[in-house]
Order: sequence, then structure tokens, then C-alpha cells
Amino acid sequence: MPGTSLFSALEPLLERVTKPIQYVGGELNSTVKDWHVGGFGPAGEELTTRWALMYPDAYEVGLPNQGVMILYEVLNERPDALAERTYAVWPDMESALREAGLPQFTVDGHRSVRDFDLLGVSFSTELGYTNLLTALDLAGIPLHAAERGDADPVVLAGGHAAFNPEPVAAFVDAAVIGDGEQAVLTITDIVGEWKAQGRPGGRRELLLRLARTGGVYVPGFYDVSYLPDGRIRRVAPSADATGVPWRVGKHTVSDLDAWPYPKQPLVPLAESVHERMSVEIFRGCTRGCRFCQAGMITRPVRERSITGVGEMVERGLAATGFEEVGLLSLSSADHSEIAAMTKGLADRYEGTQTGLSLPSTRVDAFNIDLANELTRGGRRSGLTFAPEGGSERIRRVINKMVTEEDLIGTVAAAYGAGWRQVKLYFMCGLPTETDEDVLQIAELAARVIETGRRVSGRRDIRCTVSIGGFVPKPHTPFQWAAQLGVEQTDARLLRLRDAIRADRRHGTSIGLRYHDGKPGIIEGLLSRGDRRVGRVIEAVWRDGGRFDGWSEHFSHERWTRCAAEVFATDPECAAVDLDWYTTRERAETEVLPWDHLDSGLDKEWLWQDWQDALEETPVDDCRWTPCFDCGVCPQLGTSIEVGPTGKTLLPLTVVGSGRADLLEQM
Repeated sequence: MPGTSLFSALEPLLERVTKPIQYVGGELNSTVKDWHVGGFGPAGEELTTRWALMYPDAYEVGLPNQGVMILYEVLNERPDALAERTYAVWPDMESALREAGLPQFTVDGHRSVRDFDLLGVSFSTELGYTNLLTALDLAGIPLHAAERGDADPVVLAGGHAAFNPEPVAAFVDAAVIGDGEQAVLTITDIVGEWKAQGRPGGRRELLLRLARTGGVYVPGFYDVSYLPDGRIRRVAPSADATGVPWRVGKHTVSDLDAWPYPKQPLVPLAESVHERMSVEIFRGCTRGCRFCQAGMITRPVRERSITGVGEMVERGLAATGFEEVGLLSLSSADHSEIAAMTKGLADRYEGTQTGLSLPSTRVDAFNIDLANELTRGGRRSGLTFAPEGGSERIRRVINKMVTEEDLIGTVAAAYGAGWRQVKLYFMCGLPTETDEDVLQIAELAARVIETGRRVSGRRDIRCTVSIGGFVPKPHTPFQWAAQLGVEQTDARLLRLRDAIRADRRHGTSIGLRYHDGKPGIIEGLLSRGDRRVGRVIEAVWRDGGRFDGWSEHFSHERWTRCAAEVFATDPECAAVDLDWYTTRERAETEVLPWDHLDSGLDKEWLWQDWQDALEETPVDDCRWTPCFDCGVCPQLGTSIEVGPTGKTLLPLTVVGSGRADLLEQM
């Protein structure tokens, strides 16, 4: 019977797999609703809309994901809807499920994923694509959207990687770009109405209704044609898909205070990558870093008010028992009221075990007062800064306007205030980059160590240099750029390693962490690929590809071999290969696979910013300067929403005091 719990059949498998607790469910603040919570219509028709929400990675990575957690709570607040969670199962559980003839299941009600109306998949990274195919196959859902029937769930992609869903177009029925809170409610309304009407027109009619909103992309209603040289000729609505728009728009939530989610954050049963309660203090970024897809696609900046943040922290800590609060955003120290916010929260929780943390902090937004408020609870971890590029020249190219003196001044203040370790994050393979740009990372790290020793008077100063490979992303000024090849990336990183090791005075105090160029080049294939790349994904999956975001499971040999076989044997792929998708620079006039998906950014503006990058011309942050006409605000009917609001976190109860002092409102 649909909606029946499978736990009695699953339970015997748990002793055979690693970390069985991740499949049990029942976390604090989780929800299991009645399968028929919405009831029935007068003719017995189903009125409940049922979502299975998937993060296509392991439980320990997926459970803390804020996007899934928010949608889970938003949907379960509705009386006519239910939402449950599912995650990628490890290979040992996959084998056990196949042997027992059991399907992909949810961790809440342990129900078969195939029983749900919708399977919503949140892609933070493209390397999770093979895990989607595993889940579909285990669930008994046909891999290809074109082969699904009325009894199969609508497979819906979201998340940052969904801004170019073309590589998985064959496997998903639809995609939503942008913020999900309002989007999932609109989709729930459409599905609920269609079910209440007796499911007229079947699956195709439902997908048409979704597509005609202009905010849901249904790849099956769009035809793609190619030029002889492999480039895309055109992407256009199919002739029989009447009312489907030529371009699909992005969803943007303007007032974050109206969406204070999650109100009841989930608390994991097993160890997860983030053991904390997190609050998103603002969404979007206008710093204009040209490599940063997240900053571009989440425009405009929308701040949550200081009082809104305070209420969410208070409610979330009470609901979870966590002892750390993460104040999250793309650049949290840029919040217009971050100083008052951190001081107010530190005052409120002084004397408790509650700590505050920020993610990676911009060098030019850091100050010791802010750092001291974050560590007032007694926790002092290392500081992380992201200069991104080793030389000032390359930082002008990527529009990361941080000078070497800015960085040295910041780390001097940190080491002088008692910190002993900083972490610096850089990228390798940026457009126009040379060996010298990368080797300057070693020189910069040496200056950091020397500065720390001087201002602290100590020798136990550490600096960790972490380097990731640059991958050009859609909807950024670098979407036209050539990606650096594997061999060149590895050679450049080895030169940097040798330069650090050769420094006898500082080298032993500098830690170097980096990945080789192999995962990055595959991510590049998936990031800027078109529908033809889907055949490579399927070939890799059938060859055993799983958990490609994990270094111990990723196989560069498998990906390159499968890509070569597909591109050599498929007639539609005759003009393309792995290098064509990755190390080739695009021309201004080329139709890009994602051009029909409107992130709000004007393509001409992105191209001009690409030219500015090549000329090493920086662009200011439009929060504090006149508009640069990127297109987002007028096209989406939005605007930048920043403070200061003039409000404070008072009145508040000082949690750590012996008595509950209600402080007078200032």
C-alpha cells in the first residue's frame, strides 16, 4: 500500500552496513505526518501533496543543508502537504537494498520514494549527479524522464547547480532556479489542484501547468539543435508545448524576515559536517567577485534584520540544544549591522557555553572587535581568510580587491590579539594566471608567518594554505573562459609546493593543502555541459560511479574513459570531446546551454565584466556605489535590502546571568 513504512524490512539490514544510525530517522524536530493528511475530495480523490526532498550526498553532509531543512519545514507547515527527507545511501546499503529487493526510502517515515508526488533534489555541486541516478534506480523510477508514467513522481531539481540543469535534463522532469521557499508552495498549489480535479491530462498536463508559470523549467518542452562544429544553434519551446515561455525566470524572496526558517532546526543523530545551529543573516552578494557563481546568481543582497536574527537564534537554540551558532551568508562580516549583532548576541549568551562563528571572512571586513565578540564565549578557533589569488594583479582580474598590505595588516592584528593560526584560501587556474601569480602565494605565506612571529613574539605561529582548482561557472563573467588543464594545474601546484619547502626559515610553519586538477576538470565538464553530457553521466553511473564528490570514490580514469567512449560513438557528439567542454574559450556570440534560464543578470553586462577582467579593471560593490546595471533589480522587480535598521537586540534576557534581567529598550 502506498505510504506504508518499510522499516520492519529495513531493520535487519542495519547491522550489515556502516553508520546504520544515518538511516533510522527520528531526529529532534523531524516530522512524520499521516499519509492522507490533506484528506479526500467528494469523489475520493487524493488532496495531499507529498514531497520527498533529497540532498544527493551522505546523511552527514545532507542533514545540515539549510536549503533542504527550510523547504522541509515550510512544506510541513501546510495542512494539505507533507515532506520527508532522503539522502544518498552508501554503496554497502545500496548493495543490501538491491539484495533484499527494497527501494530508496525516506528517513522520516521510511516510505518508498516512488510513492511520493514529487522528488525534489537539491544540487549544491554537480558531482552529485551520479547519486541521483542511484536513487532513481533504487526507487524504481525510470532514469529517463521521457519514460515515466503517471504513477511516477515528478523529479524536480533545485540548488545552485540547477542554474544549468542541461547535463541532467534527461533525468529530471523539471528544474527551479533561485530561492525555493515560495516556489515549492506554488508548485504544491498546482499539484494539489491537479489532483483535486482528478489528474486531468495525466503527467503531461501537470508538467504543462508547471511550465506555464514561467518559473519552472521543464526540459522536455524545449528542443535543442546544434551547429556542425558542436555549438548550440538554438534552444526553443517545442511546437506542441503551447504557452511555455522562451525564458524561465529566477525566484527571489525579498523579505527574509517574513521567512524565518528553519524555526525548528534538525539535530542529527550521527556525526555531521556542521555540529551547530545556523542562521542565514543575509542572502546575496554584490562584491562582484567574477569567479563566484553563488554571488552572481543570488543577487540582490537582502539582509535579515538584527531583531529577526536575534529571534531566530533564541528560538533555534531553545529548539536544538546546540552550543554554537553559525551566522551564515556569502560574506557575513558585510552585514550592515554585524558589529551590533555580534555584540548583542555575545551579551545575551555571556556565561553560557554558546559560541558564535562566521564562515570564511573577507580580509577587508575583519576587525579585532568583531573577532573578540565571536570568541567571548571562550572558543577561539583558527581564522580563515580568502584572498583567492596570490598576486595583486590576479586579484584585480577576479575583482577581489584585497592588497597584500591589507592582508598583512589583518593577520598582524589577529596574531597580536592572541591567535596562533590562520588559514588562507586561494585558487589555481584563474583566467590569465601565470606561474608567477601562483608562486607569490608562497611569498605571501612567508610574510604572514614573519609578521605573526614579530607581533606575537612567539615561534609557534602557523599558516595553512589551502588551494582549490578554479572551475568556470554559468551566469558569471568567467562563463566564457578556458579552464586550465589537468597537467598544467598539477605542474603549477607542484612548483608552489617546492617553493614552500625550499623556504627553510618559514616553510615548516606553512601547511599546504590542495587537490590535483582531476576532479576540477570533471566538475568543469558538468558545470558548463549541455544535454549531450547526460550520456556521459549515465555511462559513468553504469560503470559504478558513486559519490564523485568524495576523493576516495572519485575516479578520473572512469570519467575520462566513459566520456571518450560516448563522444566517439554517439553521432550527435561527433564534434565535441572533454577538452571542447572545458579548456576551450567561448566567443561572445555563442549560445550557451543556460541562456534560456534567466538569472536576472544581463548577458551583455557579464560579457563587459569579462572584458574588464582581461584588462585588469576592478568594479566596486554596488551596495555603496551607483548601479552598474547588471540587470537583476529591474528585471526581477527587486532591490537591494540593507540596513542599518536603527534597531537593537534589546530588550533581551541575559541567559548567562544568575537572574533574568530584562534590559530596558534603548
